[in-house]
Amino acid sequence: MSYEVGFKPAALRQLRKLDADVQIAIIAEIEFLGDNPRPDGCKKLKGKTDLYRIRVANTYRIVYEIQDQQLLITVIKVGHRREVYR
Repeated sequence: MSYEVGFKPAALRQLRKLDADVQIAIIAEIEFLGDNPRPDGCKKLKGKTDLYRIRVANTYRIVYEIQDQQLLITVIKVGHRREVYR
């Protein structure tokens, strides 16, 4: 059972601003989310409904929402860990 992965427009803009090698690593993790939306190391964000985050290269985070009924994952934010939670 594979999930469809979508992006918020802001997340795409944030992804484009990153270095090319970081973009490649983040895109690989996002593609992996389609097969396993809750991989090892993902954490549910407190105070938010159905928002999760995964780490990429210990400095970058992907914040995403899972909709199990529609088999949909929406990437909300992508960025450096000091900025992504603001």
